[in-house]
Amino acid sequence: MTKAVLWDLDGVLVDSAPFHFQAWQELFQSVGKGFAEADFGRTFGLRNDAILTDILGELTSAEVERLAQRKEGLYRDKVAGRVVAIPGAIDVLRRLQQRGRKIAIVSSTTRENVRVVLSSLGLEGVFEAVVAEEDAPKGKPDPQGFLVAAEKLGVAAAECVVIEDAPGGVEAAKRAGMRCIGVTTSRPREALASADLVVDRLEEAGVYSFLGI
Repeated sequence: MTKAVLWDLDGVLVDSAPFHFQAWQELFQSVGKGFAEADFGRTFGLRNDAILTDILGELTSAEVERLAQRKEGLYRDKVAGRVVAIPGAIDVLRRLQQRGRKIAIVSSTTRENVRVVLSSLGLEGVFEAVVAEEDAPKGKPDPQGFLVAAEKLGVAAAECVVIEDAPGGVEAAKRAGMRCIGVTTSRPREALASADLVVDRLEEAGVYSFLGI
């Protein structure tokens, strides 16, 4: 039985990709670097340090921290009050709540970003646990974040289902010993093939059946 559902944030709960892209473009332009849609598609879902070094090359830890904080500030300015939920996500959340399932966010973004997004959606206090960048420094595809969430919720890994849109997230879920639903909001179906269920939309009946809701 599924006792808990662990949600990725970007691309699963919300369509925040355009705001991240705009923030990265503005940041890299300020240091004389281009950042095309292809660059964004290749790096979306990675941690900030990985994206920064991919585009800018070797950086000191202080430079990474400074640039990452600047990017996240740009992102929050753009996303606050403008972000919308992925179609079907709110209904799935409500059904999970009605049936007593535990729910958590597991994201590679910062805790403040999660707060701003949930506030913009009117979902403050809905998730029983939030695992952000600060809570799981290893990042996906390492399973650390999902395992931390299971511990916070007090459930076994085998009782958790993860909802993800990125191959690294699916890999992290499987490495954590959890079942996984892959949603093709940002990647093609074949990239998510290792998930237990792959869907194009969260409204699909297969999602409700898989989750037992």
